[in-house]
Formats: sequence, structure tokens, C-alpha cells
Amino acid sequence: MEMDVDYVPAAGTEGSVEKAEVLARVTDALAAGLGEGKSILRAEYPFAPPVKNYRNYTERQCLRVFYRDGFLDRYSGTKLVHPGALRTLATLLPEDFPFHSNWQMSRTHSAFWELFPTIDHRTPVARGGEDAEPNWVSTSMLRNSAKAHWTLDELGWTLHPPGDHTQWDGLAGWFVDYLTDHPELMAEPYLAKWFRATVEVRSSLT
Repeated sequence: MEMDVDYVPAAGTEGSVEKAEVLARVTDALAAGLGEGKSILRAEYPFAPPVKNYRNYTERQCLRVFYRDGFLDRYSGTKLVHPGALRTLATLLPEDFPFHSNWQMSRTHSAFWELFPTIDHRTPVARGGEDAEPNWVSTSMLRNSAKAHWTLDELGWTLHPPGDHTQWDGLAGWFVDYLTDHPELMAEPYLAKWFRATVEVRSSLT
């Protein structure tokens, strides 16, 4: 499962300094010449070009985090649904619950953005966070995209406590049971790999 950070923010832009005030001082300094404005920007609000950092997580790594967090979006507190369960529904009900392999929004049900669980870095790697399980949290595709490189403080978000997978398992149990009863669906590689990973991770929890 591939995740990415699209942007590395400029160094020195955190803290209590009001960023709009920095730009106000830049405009004031322009009266003395462009060089003065450039100096302020470079020192206090520098531009950093976009950088893409791709990270791949196995289905088992993802599931360990999803089960740990009780299939709960740690940024919103809402329930999430197992990836295999979502794709099974899309396979069974393609007209009413469509999914496009390239995630085209015009051809993909909004549930895939709102309920599909992903791993996000609580403290972004671009901001010094570790790419390690203690810094991983479950969140929806939608909130993962919205959070991007920002910190929780910058967004005004809070981290919700994890849920309990024995109370809500994201329909993982339904997914495993349904594919067990309908093995022909294992012909779909995506479903087969999530099935195998789910069975393995569930067995390690008992």
C-alpha cells in the first residue's frame, strides 16, 4: 500500500510568528528595494520546492495499525471500513457502489474516500517524524489527503483515542466470512491478498 508526502514545508515557518505579518513586513521593506524584501522572505518564510517521498506498507502492516486503532479514524473519530470489504461490495454491486482502479472521483463511490483506511504519520516525516509504527495512525483517504504535511496543531485537529476492534472491526469479519463462503472471489488478486493478510493478523490477536 503506497503512501506519499507531496510537499516539504519551508524550514522556520513554525512557531508563534504570524505568517501574514511576515508578508506585511516584506511589503513594507520593498520601499527600500527588492533586496530587503527577499532577505526577510529567505530568513523567515522561505520557499521550499515540492518533494515526493513514497513509502510502501504491506497489507499486514496496515492491518496491525487498523486493528490497533479499532478501525477508527484517529483524526475524526469516525468508523472506517476494511479495504477488502469495500472492494467486495464494489465487486458485488458495481453500479451502486462503483470503484475505479485510478480512483477517478466521477467513477468511484465517495465511501472509498470517506471510509477507506490508510496509514498517516501523526508527525509528518517531512517535519521530523519517524516512519515507524508508534508514529502511524489510521485515518481515511480523505483526511490523509487533507492533512498532507501539516501538523495537528497547525490544522487545529486533535488525536482521538483508538477504538476497540472487538466492538467494531471495520467489517473485516464479514469480509473473511463472505470470501470463505464464496471462494470464487479469491480469483481477484486484491481480495485474495487482503483475505490472507486479515486471517493472519486476526489469528495473532487471539
